Amino acid sequence: LLVVVAELSAGLKCVCLLCDSSNFTCQTEGACWASVMLTNGKEQVIKSCVSVPELQAQVFCHSSNNVTKTECCFTDFCNNITLHLPTGLPLLVQRTIARTIVLQEIVGKGRFGEVWHGRWCGEDVAVKIFSSRDERSWFREAEIYQTVMLRHENILGFIAADNKDNGTWTQLWLVSEYHEQGSLYDYLNRNVVTAAGMIKLALSIASGLAHLHMEIVGTQGKPAIAHRDIKSKNILVKKCETCAIADLGLAVKHDSILNTIDIPQNPKVGTKRYMAPEMLDDTMNVSIFESFKRADIYSVGLVYWEIARRCSIGGIVEEYQLPYYDMVPSDPSIEEMRKVVCDQKLRPSIPNQWQSCEALRVMGRIMRECWYANGAARLTALRIKKTISQLCVKEDCKA
Repeated sequence: LLVVVAELSAGLKCVCLLCDSSNFTCQTEGACWASVMLTNGKEQVIKSCVSVPELQAQVFCHSSNNVTKTECCFTDFCNNITLHLPTGLPLLVQRTIARTIVLQEIVGKGRFGEVWHGRWCGEDVAVKIFSSRDERSWFREAEIYQTVMLRHENILGFIAADNKDNGTWTQLWLVSEYHEQGSLYDYLNRNVVTAAGMIKLALSIASGLAHLHMEIVGTQGKPAIAHRDIKSKNILVKKCETCAIADLGLAVKHDSILNTIDIPQNPKVGTKRYMAPEMLDDTMNVSIFESFKRADIYSVGLVYWEIARRCSIGGIVEEYQLPYYDMVPSDPSIEEMRKVVCDQKLRPSIPNQWQSCEALRVMGRIMRECWYANGAARLTALRIKKTISQLCVKEDCKA
């Protein structure tokens, strides 16, 4: 490891983790430097000064194979930053965590297995257990969750992935944060919400989806990601009554340079009830990544309808129902959904009484603009987030 000696001449001031004799500060005419290296499985953070000759040699400001993130900058103390590593913990740490978790109780069943409440070091965690025959699904979901810069307060926090052999068969574990309120579907079945509560739930979903959909450009950037299975059962409710988007196993990542998605194009995945019209009638342009984001928006509009129905107006509240509950069977086929959504062009009904409440009136308008048959006409997640943020200020919802 090369120790950069601080230049004595007045110049740029930088954080220097090696300079304890000068109050962890160095000065240079060159640049401030910050780097995170993976050395023997451990992160090593270095912050220092780069001199002019070193800067001209163009060594310090470029990543090498063992450097996860390197940055040079040119303002005082600009290297006083936290560099982002890939989401999730180093693999060795993940394995150690998974092998010290005690499973407590089963809390749900999904498409590929069971979800358990577990305890690890006194903390609650959720453990999604896949069978070995679903290894591709387990690997895919773990891969998506570990996308660089994915972490967000409204996306389920990933902790670890591991396989566990109990002697008879192999289990594949995904460990994540635990949210005891369960899914939004469970929450809405149990609870009535106020207008402010509805706004908080809706805003947090829009915030999480906007982050998922957004591309962050840079060496440690984040690709745009489409979820492809947005529904109330795949969104969790946190203690603070906001949401976290979960179940990223069907998600696709966009490579903006090559303009490709990272798995074979199979548009008809997800839950039939929540499928966008263009997926139901096979008119979706799968060569354009925006198509997948637009399909997510249609699904979000249906989730918003589920939330809004449980909003109490003057003591009046409707019972929880799934979207299209009055138009299709409990487990509809694609053909049954296509007839209703595409042929008859029906959408969930928006009650007249919503017009008497500003929050519900705005939410109703958002829903309609998520449900357009033409995907290109639908709102973006960022636009929805901004509109609901403005509503939140008006309603003083303290989201």
